[in-house]
Amino acid sequence: MTNPIRWGILSTAGIGRKRVIPAMKLARNGVVAAVASRSLEKAQTFAAEMGIPKAYGSYEELIADPEIDAIYNPLPNSEHAQWSIRCAEAGKPVLCEKPLASDANEAQRMVEAFTSRGIPFAEGFMYRFHPQAQKVKALIDEGAIGRLNTLNATFSFNIANADNIRLRKDLAGGALMDVGCYCVNLMRFMTGEEPQQAKALAVFGETTGVDERLVGLLAFPSGALGHFDCGLRQQWLHTYELRGTEGRLLVEKGFTLQPHEEGFIRWWRGDDYQEIRLPAVNHYTLMAEDFADALLHQRPPRFPAEDGVATMRVIDRLLADAR
Repeated sequence: MTNPIRWGILSTAGIGRKRVIPAMKLARNGVVAAVASRSLEKAQTFAAEMGIPKAYGSYEELIADPEIDAIYNPLPNSEHAQWSIRCAEAGKPVLCEKPLASDANEAQRMVEAFTSRGIPFAEGFMYRFHPQAQKVKALIDEGAIGRLNTLNATFSFNIANADNIRLRKDLAGGALMDVGCYCVNLMRFMTGEEPQQAKALAVFGETTGVDERLVGLLAFPSGALGHFDCGLRQQWLHTYELRGTEGRLLVEKGFTLQPHEEGFIRWWRGDDYQEIRLPAVNHYTLMAEDFADALLHQRPPRFPAEDGVATMRVIDRLLADAR
């Protein structure tokens, strides 16, 4: 494996242009070497805009390139499985955008395709790499708020463009799949448990057929209860609060901190109050560096791909209940 890792980008998706590719360019152990689209002209235009050396007019050409060490897959949710598995069959490690697949069965097939071949595979939940999330997790585990018993999270924004892929049922869109998945993943991450119960109410779009707003309830074996809401037709908000027997933690910008923004945690314990500030970082860069380090040092990625399957199982249960 080369050092730095040579990344290939599977499609010209907006998340790559706006967030992930600029972050990968800042990584100490990777370079963006190629991009592929179903249109060569589109790939070439994108490559010129982003300063990427190679452009391919098909995904197959990128996957077959022997000079590409790893693939970043930001395709629509419905296409994650097909093209990630194609990468596994070609021996290419993959960092796949969240959520991992259209459903848990697809996600399981993806994981098996990589594990059976001994090829690294990871899900792109970048917030987990931020010092803010790591500090919150450490505080919970240290008993900083006593026994964790209530979790609350919100992730919502307002889609202005009716053609947005997040509103397409055939591409596995919807509020839960796009942003609610963060809330589900957070609650599993902070409790370290899988929910025993999952309940949901949702408003499905008359023309879109996807959940445009959803409220979920999760009950965990320890007795902790989680409630969250997510939406595609609401004001921008991404926050979470964790409460315990002796205190609470509030994170007002929980999931998509910008590279220039410090992490900020409010901590109450009894009558005491503290503010914890964490350094500004690019959590996409940290995620890309971890995956590249896993390849270079022949170790597993920090978060196992099976975690993505577990999140998808909860999403499946919530959507089934909402419907």
